[in-house]
Amino acid sequence: MPPRDDRPVSSLPLLRKRSRTPVWLALSWRVLLALGLIGIALAVHWFDRGGLRDNSDGQVSLIDVIYFTMITVTTVGYGDIVPVTDRARLFDTFVVTPVRLFVWLIFLGTAYDFLFKRVWEKWRMRVLQRDLSGHVIVAGHGASGTEAVVELKRRGRSADAIVVIDPQVDALERAECEGTVVLAADATRNATLEAVRVARASAMIVAAGRDDTSILIVLTARRLAPDLPISVVIRSEDNEALATQAGANTVINPASFAGLLLAGSTTGPHLADYMMDLAGLHGAVSLHERPVVANEIGKPLSAIATGMGLRVYRGGTRYGFWQSEVQALEPGDRIIEVVPFER
Repeated sequence: MPPRDDRPVSSLPLLRKRSRTPVWLALSWRVLLALGLIGIALAVHWFDRGGLRDNSDGQVSLIDVIYFTMITVTTVGYGDIVPVTDRARLFDTFVVTPVRLFVWLIFLGTAYDFLFKRVWEKWRMRVLQRDLSGHVIVAGHGASGTEAVVELKRRGRSADAIVVIDPQVDALERAECEGTVVLAADATRNATLEAVRVARASAMIVAAGRDDTSILIVLTARRLAPDLPISVVIRSEDNEALATQAGANTVINPASFAGLLLAGSTTGPHLADYMMDLAGLHGAVSLHERPVVANEIGKPLSAIATGMGLRVYRGGTRYGFWQSEVQALEPGDRIIEVVPFER
């Protein structure tokens, strides 16, 4: 188990997450609600205008009703127009008075919304930050990081369980639009990774855009989370070994992968298509990794019923489907298989 980070959340950089309700929509709902409440009071006063008395001229017109309603809703009235029947007085007591309170609460709430929202969002993010566990950290939201987030969501990962770290404002705005939790910070710093609870994450993807920065992020993360699965994008082939030495479990070179697809397409028209199927989620087939289950122990890899077994990882060593070691699966084995995509 990775070490639990009990550092106080208040001392860490603060996460943020875009609210699902736009500001303009929340404001529109408040205005409509206030107008609706005033409209109800206005309509009842008009239909029951016989219960009102104008002390100025004795006649209650539409303008008088509008004036009386607005004065009564916003204040307690001036006494120039007053309810004189029991029905009118009861309506003002049990309907107009609550309407007045609601309208004032709506306008006061709107006036202080930004202040309240800041306090609320800070509290909400601190709670989220404190409870982060089992999430995926994406360091860098450039082209590769963006595609990784999209693919994670396609594979069923909740946006709330994805934390994007990037110092660039535009990159974070794109990540927020995708619903992820974001942190504007430098992922090479200990405090940043502690803020996203790296020790309790389920995996980390590093796509900083520069090999030196990516390798430094891997080094920092590996020191804080010795058992965390880390995947990193490396642009230069010369730096792949350095990334592995820094602690990356998986090193991906986009240029090398593209080269494999291009070279494969020259020797067989369908090889690249099949490789893309394996790499993507929505192809006809996909790769799947899982632990061996109890009823498979002792059986050969070819006997598994969930898919076509290709490889077994055992004690840090990999064995192909053609090797004798996979003729009897053992406890602790991890199986790589090809499974059909169920539409």
